[in-house]
Amino acid sequence: MAERSFVHEVGKLRLRAGEEFRGEGILAVTKALLQSGVGYVGGYQGAPISHLMDVLADAQDLLEELGVRFEASASEASAAAMLAASVNYPIRGAVTWKSTVGTNVAADALANVASGGVKGGALVVVGEDYGEGSSIMQERTHAFAMKSQIWLLDPRPDLECIVRMVEKGFELSEASHTPVMLELRIRACHVHGRFTASDNRAPAFTPADALAHPVRDVERIVLPPASFQHEREKVEQRWPAAVEFIRREKLNERFGPAHDDLGVILQGGLYNGVSRALERLGLADGFGGFDLPLYVLNVTYPLIEDEVLEFCAGKTAVLVVEEGQPEYLEQALQAILRRAGASTRIHGKDLLPRAGEYTGVVLHDGLARFLRQGAPQRLSPAAAADAAPAKETRALAALLPPRPPGFCTGCPERPIFTAIKLVERELGPLHLSCDIGCHLFSIMPPFNLGNTTMGYGLGAAGAAAFNSAPGRRALSIMGDGGFWHNGLTSGVANAVFNKADGVVLIVDNGYSAATGGQDLPSSRASNRSRSTRHPIAAAVRGVGVRWLRLIERTYDLAKMRDVLREALTTAEGGPKVIVAASECMLNRQRRERPLAARALAAGGRVVRERFGVDADTCTGDHSCIRLSGCPTLTIRPNPDPLRPDPVAHVENGCVGCGLCGEVAHAAVLCPSFFRARVIANPGRFERLRALLRAGVIGFLQRRADARRARRAA
Repeated sequence: MAERSFVHEVGKLRLRAGEEFRGEGILAVTKALLQSGVGYVGGYQGAPISHLMDVLADAQDLLEELGVRFEASASEASAAAMLAASVNYPIRGAVTWKSTVGTNVAADALANVASGGVKGGALVVVGEDYGEGSSIMQERTHAFAMKSQIWLLDPRPDLECIVRMVEKGFELSEASHTPVMLELRIRACHVHGRFTASDNRAPAFTPADALAHPVRDVERIVLPPASFQHEREKVEQRWPAAVEFIRREKLNERFGPAHDDLGVILQGGLYNGVSRALERLGLADGFGGFDLPLYVLNVTYPLIEDEVLEFCAGKTAVLVVEEGQPEYLEQALQAILRRAGASTRIHGKDLLPRAGEYTGVVLHDGLARFLRQGAPQRLSPAAAADAAPAKETRALAALLPPRPPGFCTGCPERPIFTAIKLVERELGPLHLSCDIGCHLFSIMPPFNLGNTTMGYGLGAAGAAAFNSAPGRRALSIMGDGGFWHNGLTSGVANAVFNKADGVVLIVDNGYSAATGGQDLPSSRASNRSRSTRHPIAAAVRGVGVRWLRLIERTYDLAKMRDVLREALTTAEGGPKVIVAASECMLNRQRRERPLAARALAAGGRVVRERFGVDADTCTGDHSCIRLSGCPTLTIRPNPDPLRPDPVAHVENGCVGCGLCGEVAHAAVLCPSFFRARVIANPGRFERLRALLRAGVIGFLQRRADARRARRAA
């Protein structure tokens, strides 16, 4: 169950030639794939392209009609290996994943397909997860493209341009027999716009055709001596073919006047930001008109030398707007100009930050510096005055506190880390090897747990060096998504094979929750096109784990604590595996809320549980908050004027998971929590019982009020 359904939007994928498409970038990419006659599509979800996988999943009826094979791949490596279908056959294929981490996982298959080359067009759509909204280490895809000589497209964030780059990407791949990457930043994925649609095309050559007429070409297999020949092919044949295609099809774009002393060369994905910055500086109109020449690199690798030289001819200085580091484009442009003996000065990281996302303020300031150096007279008084808002924005950013991510309200993973904190009270601090996923939020307050994280599904592998230390055991974490991604082999099976003595805790929330709630092999929900309900426990036993404990309700804090203590202290050797299961609360709410809304509309009985705090009992210690961290568990002023400490309070966003009450019981805190059942459309007996309770409570309350009044008198 993905976090967003595209069932209604996928109707736009059926638009015919000449009709206008209006919608989101990620949907436009899917339409472009279908217009290109793609034969197969695969991928692994992850920001910012998770929704591309969700769109494809919701469009399976259309894909089947066109004869397109769609795979929700087990990992990025699985997706990249699908491109093998395009090596010997004229089948167009596309795969997608989050970069750079996904590209790292796919590196083996990608390097092989890039070496042997392709016959059919092979397109890799990568979500370039760089900048302030990123959840990963700050690296770029550009280095990998150069390393394996895979052509890299970075389209201008405009639907017409994105769709054209998808379609031309397949043609470029076939013209140069080389796989092509198309990178999309998060804003490009979600930009809205329009373009004129073309008809969808069924693949001209399908996987079924390939199986009916198999082709074997040993020169495409990466083994000596063919592998040495591949390197020469890249330089002598494929690269020139790619350059000629890019030049002929005018994939890169130029805007602004034909002649000027200054110019800007930029990555296509940064076009909108540069355009807005120039508009604020008085050098653009916001509608594609510029007073400064722009050379927009929709293809950032390879560079087209004669286009670069033509653009720089007659210019005293050019600013290279390249986000991130190292400055690959700036170095390459310097080399092109110096080899040609051109005198144009190249500016880039000397005027713009060496690292970090190029936000609107960053681009405004960098372009202003460039103009102050080269043509200060072109900065109008209005543009100079526009620097004040930029200063105000920077001042505001300095004042705003950081907002680290945290667990959702009612998250079933929170009690796991509460239990770890309770065990640490008894056994002392633990070395905790973390993994990628929602559970990584445990490194943040209030839990402050976790020592390292090495990658998706590598939580257990990250503790491998500690698996023989006498007297103490390391605790490693992985989620169900990481488990099926590669944790089963690199973590659990590896621990069995090496007779490790550590503890592996697998969080089973039923979905790939961190990437948007997609189904997994172990998901308990039925899926019409995927095989689910394959228990993690069965796979763990299958690779030889003997000590295995299953917890079917992670909110049972006392049981979580006791099982963790047992795993960390038992005399039994070998890996200890705990599978802690409870459904992701977000997905549970997505299922239950529509059902409750329909029941309410029909006059049906609906019960909602929530928790509260008795302000008269609360001591103001707030241990419950430190051991829970629920967003709805907060504080408010104490109603007792003689007790200055604020009391705990549960906001209306409570989903009734019950953890706060469990914490109070298991950690022996104050008994101030109560559970209430909010009943809509109650039955006759329930209404009568509520009236009776209200009467008794009202009578007792009036007596108490009367006693207080007498004492006050």
